Order: sequence, then structure tokens, then C-alpha cells
Amino acid sequence: VRLQVQNVEKPLYRGTFHCFQSIIKQESAFGLYKGIGSPMMGLTFINALVFGVQGNTLRALGKDTPLNQFLAGSAAGAIQCIICCPMELAKTRMQLQGTGEYKLKMKNYKNSLDCLIKIYRKEGLRGINRGMVSTFIRETPSFGFYFLTYDCMTRYLGCEAEDSYVIPKLLFSGGMSGIVSWLSTYPMDVIKSRLQADGVGGVTQYNGILDCVRKSYHDEGWRVFTRGLTSTLLRAFPVNAATFATVTVFLMYMRSEDNLHECEPGPVIQQPSSL
Repeated sequence: VRLQVQNVEKPLYRGTFHCFQSIIKQESAFGLYKGIGSPMMGLTFINALVFGVQGNTLRALGKDTPLNQFLAGSAAGAIQCIICCPMELAKTRMQLQGTGEYKLKMKNYKNSLDCLIKIYRKEGLRGINRGMVSTFIRETPSFGFYFLTYDCMTRYLGCEAEDSYVIPKLLFSGGMSGIVSWLSTYPMDVIKSRLQADGVGGVTQYNGILDCVRKSYHDEGWRVFTRGLTSTLLRAFPVNAATFATVTVFLMYMRSEDNLHECEPGPVIQQPSSL
């Protein structure tokens, strides 16, 4: 977030690792966890919603095909925006608080919940849903590629329940799914972050998505749409590896008669195999 929204004329960070070092030096290790309250509150519901909607949509579509995997994932991504957008707004505002051009003598927000309450009191529902359209544009195809990639990877690697290497295979498939999903819509994530950060400190720069795209490209060129990509991918692999592997193993365990063999296909992986 900090790399995505920093002022190009007065950049605070030269890159991912310089940003990491600067945060620890200036704000201690706790600075790396600014805004953690928002994901802690929302990610449980987001993941439950995403995997539940994806599984039920795939069953409703009837046939397990690559296209249906993409459509089911896209439906899940679209629906979870109602939680994702306010959550990321609070996270973005908390992460920018007290840095660079947003530096203030007094903190505006005590925590993520306080942030959302104050935004709501000042701007109403429209305020806490700032960036909803850009979030929708990002999440819908992103989750489509997310589930499609995982399905293709697990089929290619031959993930079987009795395979002694099934866990590493699931972890690798989940990690690669996260990377592909972020690469597919990352430029929109940059725009989303800039729109949600806009107005912090009382200065508003953008009138909407197209205005943000135009001004960002005019001021910084095409590279602006890759700002923060390295740190995002470094995060994406382990996070999504753990998420997908955990969900898949849990479903395998819950759906098996003896918790060891004869696993039925779950909503995440539906293929002609014991998994």
C-alpha cells in the first residue's frame, strides 16, 4: 500500500526491501502490522463466503469444466466485495497513518473499527464503500483465475489423497494460484489503493477510476501500475498456499468415512480421483 500510493516527486521508499527496512527503523517491528485489525475481523468471513459460494455455484452449474471453475470463482469474488471493500479501506487508512504526506501530529484513528466508524459518521455508507467499483473489477476476474489455476494445477500434479506428497503439492498449487490471481488484475489493485487513500490529509486528487488511471499514467508512466508488485507476490504465495491447502485437507477429512480413505470430491477440487 505504501509503495502504491507514495508521491512520485518525493518518494519515501526505493523499493520493497527499502520500505521494509524503513518501517522497522522508523516505527519498529510493530509498524509492519499497522491495520492488522481489519483483516483479522474480515478475512474469516471472506474466506468462508468465497469457498462456500464457489462450491455451491460450481454444483449449480452442474458440470466441472475450466469455464465453470472460472465462473464459480468469479461469482465468489464478486459477492465477497461487500466485506472486502470496507475492510481494505480501513487497512489502507491505518497503514498510511503517520507516514509521509499523511503524517500528522495526532493519530486520526485508534484502530480499524474506529477508522470505519469515523468514516461512516463523516461520509456515510458511501464513505465506507469507497473504492467498491474498483474492488469489484479487481476481485471478480481475479478469483476466477484463482480457482481455475488451482483446479488445473492439482489435476496436472495428480493430487491424490493417498499420495504421501499431497500436502506439498497442495501448497504449491495454492501458492501459484495466488500469484496468478494477483498478476491478472494487479493494475486495478494499484488504482483501488489510490482511490481509498485519496482524501487522507484533506487533499482529494481523483474524481473516479478513469481519472485516477489517467493522472497516474500521465505523472508516472506505465510502471505506476506495477508499484508494490514484488511485495504482493512475496505475500501471495505463502498466504494462498496455506489457505487452499488448509481448506482442501479439512474438506478431505470431514468428507471421508474413516478420515483416511475414500474421500468424496469437495467444492474446491472436483475431478475423477480419490481426492
